[in-house]
Amino acid sequence: MRPTAPRAWLRMAALCLAALGLAGCGPGAQESATQHRFMAMGTLVDVTVYGVPAEDAEAAAREVEQLFHALHRAWQPQGDGALGRFNAALASDPAAAPPDPDLGALIAEANRLAQATGGLFDPTLGALVQLWGFGSAERLPAAPPPPEAVAAWLQQRPLQFDLGGFAKGVAVDRAIALLRARGIEHAIVNAGGDLRAIGRKGDRPWRIGIRAPRDPAGVLAALETAGDEAVFTSGDYERWFEYDGRRYHHILDPRSGYPTTGLVSVTVLHSNAGLADAAATALMVAGPEAWPTVAAALGIEAVMVVDADGGIQLTQAMQPRIWFTDEAYGAQARVRSLP
Repeated sequence: MRPTAPRAWLRMAALCLAALGLAGCGPGAQESATQHRFMAMGTLVDVTVYGVPAEDAEAAAREVEQLFHALHRAWQPQGDGALGRFNAALASDPAAAPPDPDLGALIAEANRLAQATGGLFDPTLGALVQLWGFGSAERLPAAPPPPEAVAAWLQQRPLQFDLGGFAKGVAVDRAIALLRARGIEHAIVNAGGDLRAIGRKGDRPWRIGIRAPRDPAGVLAALETAGDEAVFTSGDYERWFEYDGRRYHHILDPRSGYPTTGLVSVTVLHSNAGLADAAATALMVAGPEAWPTVAAALGIEAVMVVDADGGIQLTQAMQPRIWFTDEAYGAQARVRSLP
């Protein structure tokens, strides 16, 4: 197992990374770096640009902000955006006209991922998400839906698209493409701790923290990106509520109609943020035994999972990339081979 990171750096990382998953601290961390933050898609988005004049970096980051807001409006499952209109058309006529080309391409990719995962990544859970009350980013449900309502959804399977399982990743990819089109080669776009990093931060790689699942202020592990990589984590700690002493979270299993069980977090490292986002969701659904098979089906090689008992498993490709923040974490981590 790779040795843990130097404790002084990890103490600093714990302060800097817990909220955003982005290391921007330390001596010289702000040299030539421009940071722009905004709320979009129900989360805090942080755009950090390095190595270009501040005015250029700020202008590009504001374009990223406009992009996120536009995509959020277009991809809302309800309302007058492109996806909302398409869902309304499907509800009245399943043979409705296809969506606009951009949304159509996104839905086609989502369907491809659904097929590759055997339906564990399912972009048609819109009605189930609404049933549970997780459709709003502003509030959480007060109670789970009645069991008979979940059973009815399982029988009827109404066709309603919800692209939340990978829309944030696609938005991050498009934001990186926008920055590159503006001549920016060194940057991070971080959406609520899920991010894609390109280039470097001066003379070193970007350093990324991975949140400890049951400790909002803690960091489980850290890694350094290599050129162009996305780091996405799905966890049962992101949006959840408690009812009658039981915890319910927002990642729903299309097989049962209820929140996933067995894993508390999945972290995926890949060059494509949209794929990393979808894979992290699908692997949470797959659970402790099946996640390696699903990862292999998606072409994902670098994965780390934390199970409900706190056990850590990681793939051979992820092992040399990770520094654990505590020796106890490193001692309990086990390498899991992919098929």
